[in-house]
Amino acid sequence: MNEKVEVKVGERDLVIETGKLAKQADGAVTVRCGDTVVLATAVCSKTTREGMDYFPLSVDYREKTYAAGKIPGGFFKREGRPTEKEILTSRLIDRPIRPLFPDMFRNELQVMVSALSADEFTDPDVLAIIGASAALGISDIPFFKPIGAVRIGRVNDEFIINPSYEQIEQSELAFVVAGTKDAITMVEGDGKGVSEEVSLEALKAAHTHIVKITEVIEELIAKCGKAKRTIEVMSISQELESAVKELAVDKILQANKMADRSERKDFLGNLLSEIKDELSEKYPEQENAVSYIFDKIEKEEVRKKILDEKKRIDGRSLEEIRPITCEISVLPRTHGSAVFTRGETQSLAVTTLGTSEDGQRIDGLRGDSEKTFMLHYNFPSFSVGETRPNRGPGRREIGHGALAERAIKMVMPSSEEFPYTVRIVSDILESNGSSSMATVCGGVLSLMDAGVPIKEPVAGIAMGLIKEGDKFVVLTDISGMEDHLGDMDFKVTGTRDGITAFQMDIKMEGITPEIMGKGLSQAKEARLKILDKMEAVISEPRKEVSPYAPRIFTMQVNTEKIGKVIGPGGKTIKKIVQDTDVKINIDDQGKVSIASADKEQLDKAIDIVRKLVEDVEVGKTYDSTVKKVTNFGAFAEVLPGQDGLIHVSQLSNEYVKNIDDVVKVGDKLTVKVMEIDSQGRINLSRKAVMEKESSDNHKEDV
Repeated sequence: MNEKVEVKVGERDLVIETGKLAKQADGAVTVRCGDTVVLATAVCSKTTREGMDYFPLSVDYREKTYAAGKIPGGFFKREGRPTEKEILTSRLIDRPIRPLFPDMFRNELQVMVSALSADEFTDPDVLAIIGASAALGISDIPFFKPIGAVRIGRVNDEFIINPSYEQIEQSELAFVVAGTKDAITMVEGDGKGVSEEVSLEALKAAHTHIVKITEVIEELIAKCGKAKRTIEVMSISQELESAVKELAVDKILQANKMADRSERKDFLGNLLSEIKDELSEKYPEQENAVSYIFDKIEKEEVRKKILDEKKRIDGRSLEEIRPITCEISVLPRTHGSAVFTRGETQSLAVTTLGTSEDGQRIDGLRGDSEKTFMLHYNFPSFSVGETRPNRGPGRREIGHGALAERAIKMVMPSSEEFPYTVRIVSDILESNGSSSMATVCGGVLSLMDAGVPIKEPVAGIAMGLIKEGDKFVVLTDISGMEDHLGDMDFKVTGTRDGITAFQMDIKMEGITPEIMGKGLSQAKEARLKILDKMEAVISEPRKEVSPYAPRIFTMQVNTEKIGKVIGPGGKTIKKIVQDTDVKINIDDQGKVSIASADKEQLDKAIDIVRKLVEDVEVGKTYDSTVKKVTNFGAFAEVLPGQDGLIHVSQLSNEYVKNIDDVVKVGDKLTVKVMEIDSQGRINLSRKAVMEKESSDNHKEDV
């Protein structure tokens, strides 16, 4: 049965429809805004896979190129592995819905969202979150309550809900906000140095529209939603829980006094193994239940210590930042490098400068684009003392890298100010929480070390939350354990003046504006302290780039001269590259970029290009080369491709009887431009130069 609901969100109508497509899925809807349409489906297994001790939720978002009337590039001409945009959108959907399933839910669940149509105004990512929520809501899959999502911008001091692509470019902030009717569950976005007060107002404004979206999803559920299935949950007896508590509590309290993370981890790991061995005979096949109870006890004890004693596992106060060290120029041949260490989290960040040829080409629904600033985050297993196969970046690495890239992008110079392609690589060498924020700090230090003229430094901090009932505390600079056992991971980056990016994930149904306001306030205080530490090492970008980096010279030429620089079939530009070993790029607007690490060769190439595009001026003297000799004079090249005639009467200040006695092909002559006639012919004189030289010599003799 086909059902449809709609609501006006911002300036456009949002339409959610079900019953027409993908009817064999447990839940399926289409969401439309303008001409952008997504299909969202949810399918859940009927039983729990044996031995499953975690919630196996997978979310996949894909963009069909036909959505924008395009055929995929490449050899295979079909969509392949997910793009970075698709991976980031998959994470955007996953994070707000994951906390809204039953605690013991272990059935395999797959949410798939496809962008089927895309217009030039609406990004499908927000519709994808709404679609996933609605598909889960109308299905028989246990899902606590629907969520809504909007993107919010701010142009000319006014908030805009679901701004167009063009409005986003003009906006001082762009946040994607998701939440239930009662509270916000996820935030991700960036800002151009916006204040904490404006950011909080934006989140409140976004939530009013989220409420409207959740209400229409509830309306759809009332019309056609299925009764929720009874789920198969892990069976845990009271007797088993008591037995684990008796063996674990005292030793977990003992572990909580250990300051060293590795020591604590090993101690708890050994303790869990001992408890499993001791209980295995009496409670066979209950390993997963024992692990669940153990984790629950550990979580309760850590949270209780923080809430009651206002002390953390490592002994810090609630707002205390772990010790920070910063180093720059740690690698001798890289263009810029830094090591940023905060507690047991360490990032080695390296900046590399390249030319426009090194930019990343992106083929998306909006068309082709190019990135000239990239940040890549790597998280090797040794950083947490583990072993695992190294098979390239996963979703987490791509997500953390994208967050850090957005944070720093806001302070990067324009291509006119700094015509380089810039790549930062952050290798996490140690990790105990907040490695993406260490990446931001290390990345900024490496940029300044490389001589990239950033507008101002950026730092990042991760905030946490412990909440029980009405009682809560906000933690500054959370460790890995506090992230794992806490209720929130709220990452905030910014300059001294304002926020450049933030990302918030929670493990509960939502948080209040009061908590968010406190989190933003504590984050600002911490950010300023970190900036002090960074600026004590390097306070501003170096004045010169590394001697190992390419020097790039840019010049603007008349578009009519582009052909002269390139030459027939690229012959001219290829010869310049061959003769000088530089890189040259020229765009359709006549912007020429010449790059080389060798200054002498760079200057040589610049001189060649300048002469190619220079116009011959009457009255100016040039060093020329004779190209052809006739009985009435000689033709000489004064600039590349521009020849003029030296009439026989202008070859010498004496009578020339035989022209071959005076000049030959290949001779170098200094000539003066006497005239450019109405047909563009250039008349040259060697005689005028000789007379001037004679006159100058006479003056010197006198």
